[in-house]
Amino acid sequence: MSEYSNKKTRGAFIAAVFAMQGFGILAGGIVSLIVSVAFDHKYNLPSYKENRQGSIVPEFDYVWRIILMFGAVPAVLTYYWRMKMPETARYTALVAKNVKQATTDMSNVLQIELEEEDEKQVIRYEENESNKFGLFSKDFAKRHGLRLLGTTSTWFLLDIAFYSQNLFQKDIFSAIGWIPHAEEMSAIHEVYKISRAQTLIALCSTVPGYWFSVAFIDYMGRFTIQLMGFFFMTVFMLALGIPYHHWTLKPNRIGFVVLYSLTFFFANFGPNATTFVVPAEIFPARLRSTCHGISAAAGKAGAIVGAFGFLYAAQSTDPSETDEGYPTGIGIQNSLIMLAVINFIGMLFTILLPESKGKSLEELSGENDDDEESVEATDRTSPV
Repeated sequence: MSEYSNKKTRGAFIAAVFAMQGFGILAGGIVSLIVSVAFDHKYNLPSYKENRQGSIVPEFDYVWRIILMFGAVPAVLTYYWRMKMPETARYTALVAKNVKQATTDMSNVLQIELEEEDEKQVIRYEENESNKFGLFSKDFAKRHGLRLLGTTSTWFLLDIAFYSQNLFQKDIFSAIGWIPHAEEMSAIHEVYKISRAQTLIALCSTVPGYWFSVAFIDYMGRFTIQLMGFFFMTVFMLALGIPYHHWTLKPNRIGFVVLYSLTFFFANFGPNATTFVVPAEIFPARLRSTCHGISAAAGKAGAIVGAFGFLYAAQSTDPSETDEGYPTGIGIQNSLIMLAVINFIGMLFTILLPESKGKSLEELSGENDDDEESVEATDRTSPV
């Protein structure tokens, strides 16, 4: 999308691609609700406290399998549609070395007839020796090393916070009394309650956050939105964590949920969108997907830390209150404060990134220049 879009609306188009994730999250919650309601209605079991053995039946083992299998449907459709899409003209010309095919593809996509001079310009670009450095070269490190550090570190830190928030939502909601404790429900009713809470969060904060990014990214800029998002995530996490026991009181629970929802809103109207957009814009065409992939892989490493690390960290400091099979942790309050610190560090690493709003891909990467001064000039025009 970044290579097919114009520089004025490129951010919105890339962000719109990523914003589909919000509908995926919402659809996942709805599938979980439908499946859990169906099983709950069929079996109508007592709570775990009332009858430990009777609160679950072997058939419930199908629930997670059915929910997971629905994920295969969009995966198959994605595979089919991707096979029907042509590669971008930049990739075809510069990596596959097929300038004629690149010109044909560009003509078909843009529905215009490209002139011979356009093809010659692509060939001149391909023959430019200054554009042939590799990923592990000194030239790449000098031109784009700090940028790659910026995209990988911010995506890594964001995903620690984002995925840990998603995975210990149920513990937070139980702690503040928004959903009953596990022993007060049957197993399938717990699935329903958690799915309902997460779907409400997605509907009211996650999805709107994505589309706020789409609407404002080409006006506010990527740098501003990412910095703003990390800042408000830090503020709201501290606002939840420091007076945590205040929020557990029944009259204050709605305030907690509102603030917690706002952290998701500013994650998506913030770094969750921009960490996807920026790596697709600021690297050379030959290395764009590779650098984006490295950045995304760093994000998945952060997701692992968030998913497993905070699953243990969020356990209570009181051994009698920890989940079965887990050691004591630092508790939800300290986990929220730690996540605030992680978001603040994300703000600091954002400073390594240039503003890409309103610039062409070649201007951002310095690919049209014969010397290395172009990248330094681009960096000097960023807001840092």
